[in-house]
Amino acid sequence: MDISIKEHIINNFKNDNYEDIIDAIEESVSSGDEVTLPGLGVFMSLLWEKSSDSEKDEIVKKIKEALK
Repeated sequence: MDISIKEHIINNFKNDNYEDIIDAIEESVSSGDEVTLPGLGVFMSLLWEKSSDSEKDEIVKKIKEALK
């Protein structure tokens, strides 16, 4: 069976509760470990796909601000 990284990450978190997902994101960000970047990328793509145009605008504004 051939499963993509995205599918694996989604399946890994599918049944997690709110706190588990928060913890995973915070741990990934605070660790600075590049191994976690694909998971954060999957979360970002899911967020982007479910966001309205105005929400996408806010996301980009926040990213731009963080890049300064």
